[in-house]
Amino acid sequence: MPASTYLANKLLEHQVGKTAFTMPTVYVGLSSTTPTLAGANITEPSTGGYARVTTSGASWGSAAAGSITNAAVLTFPAATADYLAGANLTYGIVYDAVTAGNVLGYGVLTVPKNVLNGDTASIAIGQLTITIS
Repeated sequence: MPASTYLANKLLEHQVGKTAFTMPTVYVGLSSTTPTLAGANITEPSTGGYARVTTSGASWGSAAAGSITNAAVLTFPAATADYLAGANLTYGIVYDAVTAGNVLGYGVLTVPKNVLNGDTASIAIGQLTITIS
C-alpha cells in the first residue's frame, strides 16, 4: 500500500521541521474502485450498516524495512444490506477520520469480496501492509 500524497507531504514537512505532524487515529475502509495517490477515485459503501474500522497502535505490528502490517483482524460491522449492490470490494483504504477525512494510503485486497446482507467483512492479520518508499 503506498502512502498518499497527503501523508507524504505531511511527513516531509515534519521531517525538515517546517510543520509539526501528530499522526491521527487511523481508520480502515473499503473501496470497489482503484484509488489514486491524491485520494481520489474511491467508491466506499454507504449503505448496509457499513462503517470504517477504528485502529490503534495495538492493531499494527512493528515497522520494518519501511513497511508495517496489521497485527489484528480488522472486522467491519455485519452488513444489514448488500454493500454497493454486491460489487466486489477490492481495496483497503487508510483514513485519518471515521467519515470523510484524508486518505493516508491504500492497498489491494488479496481476495476481492462482495459483502452481502448478513456478511461480516474482515481483513485477516497480515493482509494490509502500509509502505513508505
